[in-house]
Amino acid sequence: MVQNCSCKVILLILFNEIKQNMNNIKNVFSIKDLENLSGIKAHTIRIWEKRYAILEPMRTETNIRTYDLENLQKLLNITLLHRHGYKISNISKLSKDRIPELVNEIISDKSVKHHAISSFKMAMMNFDHTLFFNTYNKLLSEKSFRSVFYEIFIPLLEEIGLLWQAGTISPTHEHFISYLIKQKLLSNTEIVQTKEPINKDEIFILYLPMNEIHELGLMYLNYEILSHGYKSIYLGESVPTSSLKDMKRYFDNITYICYTTVEPNKELINGYIKEISEEVLEEKDNLWLIGRMIENIDSRLIKGKISTFSSIKELVDNLI
Repeated sequence: MVQNCSCKVILLILFNEIKQNMNNIKNVFSIKDLENLSGIKAHTIRIWEKRYAILEPMRTETNIRTYDLENLQKLLNITLLHRHGYKISNISKLSKDRIPELVNEIISDKSVKHHAISSFKMAMMNFDHTLFFNTYNKLLSEKSFRSVFYEIFIPLLEEIGLLWQAGTISPTHEHFISYLIKQKLLSNTEIVQTKEPINKDEIFILYLPMNEIHELGLMYLNYEILSHGYKSIYLGESVPTSSLKDMKRYFDNITYICYTTVEPNKELINGYIKEISEEVLEEKDNLWLIGRMIENIDSRLIKGKISTFSSIKELVDNLI
């Protein structure tokens, strides 16, 4: 009962935050944007609109449908209800005010996740840092930072990547939300950095290869490694091989963690691994690889000192 009440409080707060910020938002969305943001196919949205009049689109001079934020918010709420078994024909009969009320009556962690991600996406699309921080703080009042990152931020970042590829958002949107998440990673990492490492036999060196700038996943791994009591040295983005070799002057028994999202690209990734193996790794060293580009690695290279991880969780589990 306590957990259900907590979930209800979070849902109500998140909905109110979104509603309060609607007056300051001027975005106009295409039906393709609605598809990308809600996960409901444009064809289905058109059917729902035609049969049940669930949305009220505007029209351009060339008669193309466009939608405002209120339509987007309504569709997100309808999507949640639909995923919980409500039929569109029944949802369409509900009053404008009843739909969000019914959403708030669906008490579950999944509902909280849906609302939080929707709220963060709206904060991103409207460059609204206040909405971001209010949503984050309300989540953190009920969940640990680790839970927020795994349950909310990772799915959010995955969606953002797809939205960027589809052209629904611009790189500026991605940079805006990434910076805010980075702030939270830094503040939580600072807390665990003050603790003396208890596992001193192994040193973790975290880095991004040259021309790689996607840092959030690596930053979170740094937080987890420190939380597990290991010594971590965070080198950040665009680290040349020569800098990795320099670290051998100061430490032995190093595990290098390389996060590769776009660089080295699929044509260069195997050559890069061979270079690190031959020029950097010594007898007691290891190289852990994670990120999108590991899909392009020749499996024959993954042996002995070299390991790949398909997810952050898989790598973190390997620390225990």
